[in-house]
Amino acid sequence: MTRLALSTLAAVAALSASVAQAAPATYNIDPTHTFVTFEAKHFGTSTARGRFDKKSGTIVLDKQAKKGTVDITIETGSINTGVTPFDGHLKSKDFFNSEAFPTATFKSDKLVFDGEKVTAVEGTLTLLGKSQPVTLKAEGYGCYQNPRIQREVCGGDFVTTIQRSAYGMTYGVPNIPDDVKLVIQIEAIKQ
Repeated sequence: MTRLALSTLAAVAALSASVAQAAPATYNIDPTHTFVTFEAKHFGTSTARGRFDKKSGTIVLDKQAKKGTVDITIETGSINTGVTPFDGHLKSKDFFNSEAFPTATFKSDKLVFDGEKVTAVEGTLTLLGKSQPVTLKAEGYGCYQNPRIQREVCGGDFVTTIQRSAYGMTYGVPNIPDDVKLVIQIEAIKQ
C-alpha cells in the first residue's frame, strides 16, 4: 500500500471513531435511585413533604453536541407522604385527582450545558391535563462508571418551584400556599 492510501485509511478510521463517539446515547431512569419529591408549606407553617414512588423515563444525551431529550412519567397515585389519610386527600379531586389523571409528565428537548456539565433542563410539565413550561436547575450533575453494573450512570438533582394553581390545583389557595418546590433526583443508566 502506498503512503497516501495508508494516510487516507487512517483518516477515515479516525473520522469513523469520532462519529461513533459523538452518537447520542440512551439512558433509562433507574427507579431505585430516582426520586420525585415535593415540598410545600402547610398553611404557611411547617413544610409538608412527599414523593412519588412510581416513575419511569428515558434520557437521550449527546455529550459532544451538547443536546438531548428527557421524558419522565410519574404515577400520581403513587404519592407517599408517610401519612395514609393525607395521601388519600392528595390523590383526591382537591389536588392530584389521580383517578382522572393517573400520570404527570415532564418532557424536554433542551438541555443547557456549561462545559461538560448539564446546568438546566427546559421543558414542559403536564399535570392535571394542563401543560406549562418549566426549567429544572441542575444541582450536582455528573456521570460515573458504576462498578456494580459496569455501565455509565449520569444524574443529579433537578430543582424548580411551580405554582400549583397554574395546573388547576387551587384547593386552599391562599391559605395553603401556591408555591411547590419540586425535586427530580435522577440517576439514569446508559443502555
